[in-house]
Amino acid sequence: MNTFALLAVIAGASIALQASMNAQLGQLLGSSLLATSFAFFSSFILVGVVSAINSKGVSISSINLLQVPWYLWASGLFSVLGVASFYFLIPKMGAGNVMSFALTGQLAISIIISHFGFFDSPVKQVDWQKSFGIVMMIAGLILINKEAK
Repeated sequence: MNTFALLAVIAGASIALQASMNAQLGQLLGSSLLATSFAFFSSFILVGVVSAINSKGVSISSINLLQVPWYLWASGLFSVLGVASFYFLIPKMGAGNVMSFALTGQLAISIIISHFGFFDSPVKQVDWQKSFGIVMMIAGLILINKEAK
């Protein structure tokens, strides 16, 4: 496994850990939205500190914000939708079930994004192997979420 693949696995594990921990925080606070707010606040602080340390001369004033396509500013909305949904769903479905459905959604949309090269992504055409992988992923989703008898 190369370094980038390992980092991607760690990122995926981080998402599952973060979602599960904050789902419990949401239960203890009585609000998944409040837990979401705390998660984004702590993320904002951490990213702000790291950005300040590693700015390398880049500042908001040196970036032409008007040249950024409007739809790219909406990415934060998808973050809130995903994170808040995790915090709401994990206590009801369990972390494994929620993450298996989430991973399926992530893989499905990422294959579409790569196939068409959306958002300047490198184009990776869907072929029979990727199509077979999608079918196997759906089979895995069914098996993971099948209740033991």
